[in-house]
Amino acid sequence: MLENEVPQEGNKTLGGVKKAMYATSNGGEYKIVESEGWSAEEIATTVAVDEFNTLQDEALARLRGGEASPIEYLMYKNRMDLPTLCSIVKMFGWRVKRHFRPELFAKLDDKLLFKYANAFDISPEELKNSEF
Repeated sequence: MLENEVPQEGNKTLGGVKKAMYATSNGGEYKIVESEGWSAEEIATTVAVDEFNTLQDEALARLRGGEASPIEYLMYKNRMDLPTLCSIVKMFGWRVKRHFRPELFAKLDDKLLFKYANAFDISPEELKNSEF
């Protein structure tokens, strides 16, 4: 895309902050150009955030019903999906999903609690003892 074609429609999800995009100058060289975003990007971001909010609400209901651990709820609250959380805590998906079960979460050792707490930017005590 040429530098004069970089979208400047605006994107409410950026909160007025401009973002850097690569574009081609008239001389054919790549350069960084500021962009205010565009409507397609805003729609996609809004849909994704709405989906995470729905997943968070569902996980919270399961947590309060004793069917899920805080890990699942906090994963969605922090706008993560399973592959993202697995990457952060350096564990396989099947193992992380097992920790969604309250009876297995209750048996986690301090090392694993620390990994999850670090991923959610809270203390292990907050992870284990928090009321949601």
